[in-house]
Amino acid sequence: MAVKIRLRRMGGKKDSFFRIVVADSRSPRDGRFIESIGYYDPTTNPAIVKLDEEKAVEWMAKGAQVTDTVKALLQNAGTLQKLAEQKQQARKEG
Repeated sequence: MAVKIRLRRMGGKKDSFFRIVVADSRSPRDGRFIESIGYYDPTTNPAIVKLDEEKAVEWMAKGAQVTDTVKALLQNAGTLQKLAEQKQQARKEG
């Protein structure tokens, strides 16, 4: 099963916000998901991104693929740096 971390669109017409979810890549965009790990609200200025970094790093360590948009959000939040540090730490230990 291919797992992806991607956005799920919520809200109304012209008033959307997004949940950051872990989902099977075969499921539809707004369909079934495994776990919700945060949300992204682009309608505010500046945009709000709330993310459970521990869960995101955990899923990426398990092999979940990240979509381009979510990757940009994670880079801005600094989560990808934490994942790189954990990988580097694991290489030193093992």
